[in-house]
Amino acid sequence: MFLGLPGSRLYAYTGGKPFDPRLPCVVFVHGAQHDHSVWILQSRYLAHHGCAVLALDLPGHGRSEGPPARTVERIAEQVAAALAPLASPRLLLAGHSMGSLIALEVARRLPARVAGVALLGTAAPMRVADALLAATRDDPPTAMDMINVWSHSPVVAPFAARPGNPAPGFNVVWQNLRLMQRLAAVNGADVLPTDFAACNAYDGALDAARALQCPALFILGGRDQMTPPKAAQSLIEACAKPQVVTLPATGHAMMAENPDGVRRALAAFAQQVFAGVAA
Repeated sequence: MFLGLPGSRLYAYTGGKPFDPRLPCVVFVHGAQHDHSVWILQSRYLAHHGCAVLALDLPGHGRSEGPPARTVERIAEQVAAALAPLASPRLLLAGHSMGSLIALEVARRLPARVAGVALLGTAAPMRVADALLAATRDDPPTAMDMINVWSHSPVVAPFAARPGNPAPGFNVVWQNLRLMQRLAAVNGADVLPTDFAACNAYDGALDAARALQCPALFILGGRDQMTPPKAAQSLIEACAKPQVVTLPATGHAMMAENPDGVRRALAAFAQQVFAGVAA
């Protein structure tokens, strides 16, 4: 389904079930150079277990319209504007990496609507190494290779190594690389540097965390090389109601590396924050 006005509509995957605005809703926000498909297991599970689901494509990503927005704040404004008209009684925002920063800003804009925020693979500040930032502009193929090696735990990251191949014909690292390449082909080469520059420039995470009026769940990868657990500590301390789940032997691409661990953590949190919300 699409949210918002023509020209700036956001695509939202509903987990394989029709969207029911009477149900409490989990809104999934992907990270840089990704789309809604990174949440495929978690979104489908929650859609079939009592929640409405909206797994978004951010502006200029996947099927969503418009150019990619250049700041985290602007992306959050567009997402909040698309969500505001919904009749859903309560929202749970789940954001990964860049999406975690966007989720914080959306919660600041819709405080009365948001029952909880789940921040996966997050950090404050979310700085990008100069070499990687330059590569996103000047050498995108190399940048994508760098991102994919660093996004997976060391035992998975080599492109041809096991256990990156959990079954014949399937490799979590190559799958993620192909997704990034497809985004570049469909949405343009500007998406990658725009996303990473937005993460690097954003300085509002701690203020947004202090402003939260709802519980916050942190899902961290024990072997995350992009946003190591210690990089989330200042955010955790800034939240009034933090909960932390650390997934051992899991890298930054946790929804693919440890899909069931992420699913269990999100499902338990959704049950908690939506308790008592009438359909």
